[in-house]
Amino acid sequence: MKKSLLVILSAAFMIFLAACGSSDSGSGDEETTTIKVGASSTPHAEILKEAQPILEKEGVNLEIEEYQDYVLPNDDLASGDLDANYFQHIPYLETSNADTGYDLISLGAVHLEPMGVYSKNIAKVDDIKDGTEVIMGRNVSEQGRILSIFQEAGLIKIKDGVEPVDATLDDIADNPKNLKFSMDVDPAFLPDTYESEEDALVVINTNYALQAGLTPSEDALILEGTDSPYGNIVAARAEDKDNEALQKLMDVLHSDEIKNFIEDNYDGAILPVDK
Repeated sequence: MKKSLLVILSAAFMIFLAACGSSDSGSGDEETTTIKVGASSTPHAEILKEAQPILEKEGVNLEIEEYQDYVLPNDDLASGDLDANYFQHIPYLETSNADTGYDLISLGAVHLEPMGVYSKNIAKVDDIKDGTEVIMGRNVSEQGRILSIFQEAGLIKIKDGVEPVDATLDDIADNPKNLKFSMDVDPAFLPDTYESEEDALVVINTNYALQAGLTPSEDALILEGTDSPYGNIVAARAEDKDNEALQKLMDVLHSDEIKNFIEDNYDGAILPVDK
């Protein structure tokens, strides 16, 4: 009888300890959710690294996977290797979805990288000679953006009735300097092209310009205006549009701390966006 009572008391004591352990766990640190986000190295990954400790306080562990190209981040997001990515604007995302059949969505824009036109030997727009080559990245979704920049600078005119964002090289109606547009270079190699093609106009994405040591506000011959619709977004799979951890990520990326970080660290080459 005593032995049976001892077994019962021991079992009750173990249950009590287990219950206490569960309670302590629940009243301690909250459960952490891990999300993996793919990003271009500059400035996207840098901005995400600034957000990491803020997110950690919100119970979100942010893992960052850096990419040097514009194709793999969407492939890896669609396949489930990433929970989100941060490297592209909406026109690029829409083109990618159309080309691949992916169902990726924007969770919101974080910053704008004003695209710049650079040249080694051409110091100002008035010095651009007849027949100058314009070298663009082979990114079809950027054509309208680039042509808009040249139209704003008074160098070309896009056909009436064509929205600048949708314009292609075939939509150039007036080209008084006979600029020769080519788009055969991978965007990542445009800084190298700028160094080697000294008499050309080279259109470089700001992230690649920064990596090459260029300061867009100082070195660009022509710089995109701040009213551009090409803000860089965080993309996710459509099924994750209401994901709580990703919503916390967006809240942090739109916070004053991150906006101040962008304004303080990129000398106007990167502009915060809250939409």
